[in-house]
Amino acid sequence: MSSRASQKVAVLMGGPSAEREVSLSSGRECAAALRDEGFNVVEVDAGPDLATRLSEISPDVVFNALHGRWGEDGCVQGMLEWLRIPYTHSGVLASALAMDKERSKEAYRAAGLPVCESGLFTKADVMAGHVMPVPYVVKPNNEGSSVGVYLVEEGAAPPVLSDDMPEIVMVETFAPGRELTTTVVGDKALGVTDIITDGWYDYDAKYVPGGSRHEVPANIPQDITDACFDYALRAHEALGCRGISRTDFRWDESRGIGGLILLETNTQPGMTPTSLTPEQAQVSGMGFGKLCAWLVEDASWQR
Repeated sequence: MSSRASQKVAVLMGGPSAEREVSLSSGRECAAALRDEGFNVVEVDAGPDLATRLSEISPDVVFNALHGRWGEDGCVQGMLEWLRIPYTHSGVLASALAMDKERSKEAYRAAGLPVCESGLFTKADVMAGHVMPVPYVVKPNNEGSSVGVYLVEEGAAPPVLSDDMPEIVMVETFAPGRELTTTVVGDKALGVTDIITDGWYDYDAKYVPGGSRHEVPANIPQDITDACFDYALRAHEALGCRGISRTDFRWDESRGIGGLILLETNTQPGMTPTSLTPEQAQVSGMGFGKLCAWLVEDASWQR
């Protein structure tokens, strides 16, 4: 029996967050890839009994394919630390920090990385009047995948936020330009993708087939590529990430290097058929199965 065949990998997916469906898609893709790579895989839809189920399964490694709150904000990571089960991706602190958009911006600013002006405001204040000059963006401070994002454009009234938006939201100056993203694997930046859409890069543009077109490697000047690599690696380090991360940018071509703004870092990038990280890995010579296997082999705890 090979070492991989004897290694039991529990792939966590689903869960209770707003990104459940994305996570299920990611998890199934990763589980299938890991089986093809020779691992003994158990798929686990994460629920309130997760700790009990993992104790019963007794995996050698947990592959964390959860997205959103509870799955990538340090909560599940803390539980896995308590159970002493090695797991993929970032640890407790980096996961919590990256998921808190405003605190992660503070870490970026401390590292000298370019970010938008932003702040936390009550939901009531945001709906009562413009809290910063338009255009600006309103979003939950601790969600991903463009869940609950509002773009307030020139001439628009203050937004009417949905009932399920949290009472405290983040508002940031809108950064115009092209949507770029760079994946870091270990200590290496893989490439830059130019994400091309017909409009706002929202949830559907990210996950519905045909919602966006990815140009990788991006057709951009070398100094912008170099800056994306540099900023993504520095963001990965500033947050204390492990394994893989993906950092998103906006680039205003008219301003050259000064128009490159770091938006946020995702510590558990999507691993669906339309996802950006597997695409960059493929172009750089690391197939999807190899990427998943690398994450399992990189897994640890006590971080």
